[in-house]
Amino acid sequence: MLISKAFRLLALIGLTTIPGSFLVAHGALAQTTDNIAPAVPDSSAFPEQTDDGRPLIQDDRILSIANGQRLMEEAQTAVSNENYEVAARKLQEARQVFNQLSNLYQDLLGSFTGVDARVADTLRRQAYDTTQLRDEASYQLALVHRAQNQPDLSVPLLIQIVRSQQPTRDLGQRAYRQLYELGFVDSPYPPTGGATSTLPANP
Repeated sequence: MLISKAFRLLALIGLTTIPGSFLVAHGALAQTTDNIAPAVPDSSAFPEQTDDGRPLIQDDRILSIANGQRLMEEAQTAVSNENYEVAARKLQEARQVFNQLSNLYQDLLGSFTGVDARVADTLRRQAYDTTQLRDEASYQLALVHRAQNQPDLSVPLLIQIVRSQQPTRDLGQRAYRQLYELGFVDSPYPPTGGATSTLPANP
């Protein structure tokens, strides 16, 4: 088909014969393109898998609980060295990792609710766990902002924690206590006793 079209084109411009080199080149090209097999990725390019076929999760992935926890540990080290700028950056990154994971698990949970109770329960637990980690990272970040004398950055984080955790939970009470200490709210909660919280070890 390619050669016949080329012949008609050459005839139109006044050539009645087709050079042999043209036939050889385009004939080889036609034969080569007809015999090209679809590219198949080398199996070595895929992640290593477990016995049941699942890829082994790498702890150094950006979007992983292990990565978020590593960032929180690095932040704690920075706090110990009174390097609050680095600590704040690490905690912000950890908070973003946990928040994205929580949102993704919740999206999947919505798809499986009413479809498969076993999968839905697992996703619900994963969403809860990552939400807890996000709120803990947010709380530590709020403390770091206080240590930096930036309470205006602490208040929105603390309010988000209270809304997420509710005042009846320990982390929610600690966040509200911070709001009280900052003077943002006037009524202590719980009224007597209850949870207390402190600034980083080396404010």
